[in-house]
Amino acid sequence: PDGYTSEALLNSYGMEFRPRLLLHLNQLRNNIMPFLLLTYLTTEMLAPFFASLVILSGVLFLSKMVPFLDIVFDLGIGFADFLRLCVYMTPNLLLFSLPMTSMLAVILCFSRLSNDNEIMALKAAGIGVYRMLPSVVLFAFSVALLTGFSSTMLMPSGTVAMKKLLFQLAREKIDKGMQEKRFSDGIGDMVLYVDRIDRDSGWQGVYVADMRNEESPVTILAKTGRVESRPDQMTLTLYLNDGSMHRTSGETTQTISFKQYALSLFLEGPKVIGTKAATEIGKNGMTQQELLAKAKSSGLDTPDGIDFLIEYHERLVLAVGCCMLTIISLPLVIQVRPGERPAWLPFGLLIYIFYYVLVTAAKVVSESGFLPVARAMWLPDVILALFTVYFLRITAAESSGGLFRRTIDFGYGIYGRMPWATREVDE
Repeated sequence: PDGYTSEALLNSYGMEFRPRLLLHLNQLRNNIMPFLLLTYLTTEMLAPFFASLVILSGVLFLSKMVPFLDIVFDLGIGFADFLRLCVYMTPNLLLFSLPMTSMLAVILCFSRLSNDNEIMALKAAGIGVYRMLPSVVLFAFSVALLTGFSSTMLMPSGTVAMKKLLFQLAREKIDKGMQEKRFSDGIGDMVLYVDRIDRDSGWQGVYVADMRNEESPVTILAKTGRVESRPDQMTLTLYLNDGSMHRTSGETTQTISFKQYALSLFLEGPKVIGTKAATEIGKNGMTQQELLAKAKSSGLDTPDGIDFLIEYHERLVLAVGCCMLTIISLPLVIQVRPGERPAWLPFGLLIYIFYYVLVTAAKVVSESGFLPVARAMWLPDVILALFTVYFLRITAAESSGGLFRRTIDFGYGIYGRMPWATREVDE
């Protein structure tokens, strides 16, 4: 009413209106605050995640690129093909860089919040570890899905595509490297000679010296020939027409005339990457279904079957382990007290190394047959999950004692005595 002042209205309706207003404001705060906290912490983790991913992937790429240098120079790989090789190699690198990158993202994010006293402000506002945990879990789950997708889908496809590309480049080198009236010895223990090369009809006047069996060398003469490659089967075959094959074994000589003869060619030179053939697909090029089918066909209790099962489970184990490694980084950083010199990076590296040592030990136990493959391979993830739950409970309870706290204090004590830590204090 026009005759009432604002004070009179508040005095008349305030007692009834204020509780409702406060109730609505509290409900609005309870609905908005978790979302704001979730988005804030998640966005804070994204920047160090992408920066660390680029750096770690680059370091791993350089270490993996060393065995490829001989192939790159020998095959004369161009810039476009080199970029394709880099893309095909990326999924293999992500399997190991993503877990470490996600750990660093959480550690760097919450260490910055701790240094800026934002963690203390959140705790003063009643926001504990469990209310910060959903953002870390969401981030860890997303990175774990990316790791699993990379290991189960991208890595097999990238490996097959890379091997086919190397095979095709080697085949083109042989085809373009052959010159008329010249011997070519770039095909393993074989020597090729072509009298005339016609790009349409093939080779004319072909001479082949096959020295793969030193005790029984073979000499082949043919009127025509052609080279065909099958990238799907990673084979290179020389088809010869209207010729003869001469084989010598001791004092015995054998001559065979043929209408058509197929000879498998083997690529020479830098055909080995580390300990594997450049055109060998192997386990990395198999999908999960192919690994499981190969293990069943080889026998689940045989060494070959166990080897395929280990690869099958390892891809999934590392994806779940990536999630656990990311979550366990949260209590690692939150445990830092005011005034303490943070040693989160050494602890994070120790946990990361400890986990991969457990995975390696699980593979050894699986190969020995001491435990079934599934139990042995998933045991490191179970151990890491138990440690994660224990650390979270200790951190949420703000416990000043316990094994975890004593371990942290011991680590900080050692870290504080390091030369670089002393230098930081002096500065």
